[in-house]
Amino acid sequence: MIDKQTYVHDYEDYQKYVNLTTEVNRWILEPLGIWPLDKGSIEVSWKDKCLRRLKSIIFYFLMIFVFACCCPYMIFEVESTYDKLRLTGPLSFCIMAILKYVFLTLHEKEIQSCIGFIEMDWKSVKNFKDEQIMIDKVYSGRRLVNICNVFTFGAAGFYYIILPVMSNKIFLPDVNVTYRPAPFPVTKFLVDIRYSPANEIVILIQCLYGFAAHSIAAGTCSLVAIFTMHVCGQLRVLINWLEHLLDGREDLCCNVDGRMASIIRQHVQILKFISITENLLHEVSLIEVVGCTLNICLLGYYCIMEWDITEILGCLTYTIILTSITFNIFIFCYIGELLMEQVNELSERSYGIDWYRLPGKTARSLILLIAMSRTTTKLTAGNFMDLSLSSFSDIIKSSVAYLNMLRAMT
Repeated sequence: MIDKQTYVHDYEDYQKYVNLTTEVNRWILEPLGIWPLDKGSIEVSWKDKCLRRLKSIIFYFLMIFVFACCCPYMIFEVESTYDKLRLTGPLSFCIMAILKYVFLTLHEKEIQSCIGFIEMDWKSVKNFKDEQIMIDKVYSGRRLVNICNVFTFGAAGFYYIILPVMSNKIFLPDVNVTYRPAPFPVTKFLVDIRYSPANEIVILIQCLYGFAAHSIAAGTCSLVAIFTMHVCGQLRVLINWLEHLLDGREDLCCNVDGRMASIIRQHVQILKFISITENLLHEVSLIEVVGCTLNICLLGYYCIMEWDITEILGCLTYTIILTSITFNIFIFCYIGELLMEQVNELSERSYGIDWYRLPGKTARSLILLIAMSRTTTKLTAGNFMDLSLSSFSDIIKSSVAYLNMLRAMT
C-alpha cells in the first residue's frame, strides 16, 4: 500500500508530467519555429537551428505575400466602403499575427525560463495531494486550450477552405475566364489570379498563411493558459503547505521555522514565475486586446451586413470567427482573473491559520507573506490594463460602441 500523504512519484518519471504540462504548447509552437531549442545539457544541432530559421522565413514570406497582395488592392482597386471594411478585419488580423510572432520570438528566453520552472516544480513535488493539485490545474489548462483550438482552427477552416469552395465561381465574359475567388483578393499589379495555375497557387499560399496565423493566435492563448494555470497550481500547493505549518507533515521539515522557510522560498519562486510570465506576455496581451476590440466591432458589422443581403454562408463564417476571437480574449481575461483570485486567497489563508500559536519571531514572518500577497500580482496588457473579467466586459462594451458608430457613419 502507498501512503498517499507521503507518496513520492518516481524521480525518473517527472518528465512525463512536464510533457503533460507543455506538450500542447509544443505541438502548436514548434512547427512555427517559436518553441525554444535549448535542451539543457544537450547541444542544439546546426540542423535544428537551420530548420527553425527556415520555418521563420516561410512564415514571414506567407505573411508579407498576403499583406502585400491585398493591401494595395484594398487601397487602389476597391471603391465600395463595405468592401474596404470587409478587408480591414483580415488585414488587421494579419498585422496582429506578425507582431505576436515577433514578440514571442524575441522572448524565447522567457519561454525557456518558464519551462525550467515547470520542470523544477514537477521534480520537487513529494506529496500525493500536492501532485493531484498540480495535475488538476494542468488538465484545466488543457481543456481551455483545446476549446480555444477548436474555435480558432474551426474559424480558419471556414474562412480559408469552406467559404471559397462553397462560393460561386466568378465568370468574366470579356476575357472568357472562370476562376475561384481567393480568401484574400490580390492586386492585378502583382499577379493575375484569374488564370490557372496562378489561382490555385495563390489560394494554397493563403490557406497556409491562414492556418499559420491562427496557430499564432492559438499558441499565444495556450501559453497564457498553461503557464498561468501552473502558477495557480503552485499557489494551491503553497496554501496546502500553510495548512500544515503548525502541525507539520511527514514530507515537510520537522520544525516550524524550517517549514516557514520552505513556504517563503516557494512563494518567492512563484512570484518570479509570475514576473517572467508577465514579461513574456504583456506585449502580446496588448496586441490581443486592441486587435480583438477592433475585430469584434468589424465582425459584428460584417454579420449584420451579410444577413441584410441574405448571404447565409458569409454570415455563418463571420459568426464563427467572431465567436473564436471573443473566446480567445475571454480566456486571456479569465486566466488573469483566476490568478488574482488565487493570490488573494493565499493572503486570506495566511491570516486564517492559527498564527497566534506560533512563536513570536515565526509569526512575524507571516506579515511579509501576507504583505507580498496583498500586492495582488496581475497579468496586464502592456501595463495599461489588468486582465480580468471586468476588462473583458469593457472590451465588449467598447466594441459594441464602435459598432454603433460604424453603422451610423455608413
